[in-house]
Amino acid sequence: MLAMPEINHIKKLRNVKSLSINKISERTGFSWETVKKYADEDHLPSEVIPKKGGMMYEEKWGEIVSDWLLEDYALKKKLRRNNKNIYEQLKELGFAGSY
Repeated sequence: MLAMPEINHIKKLRNVKSLSINKISERTGFSWETVKKYADEDHLPSEVIPKKGGMMYEEKWGEIVSDWLLEDYALKKKLRRNNKNIYEQLKELGFAGSY
């Protein structure tokens, strides 16, 4: 599968500049089958976002850590939580996982 900028470039060459499939194939270096697939397609392919799994995301812990990291982003680097501090604070809240 091609990246979105490449797909958009192929669509632009086909729709705006009215080039043939063979000319687009020569310019881009992709096979004519690939060029035809993306040039004549009406809708763009959707990106698949993988779902995160594990104890951190299936329970409340992932959201807590994400919130902490967002809060710490505004602080100086020296004042931010590190991995050990995050683990210790999670343990205080009842986290059953390991470091």
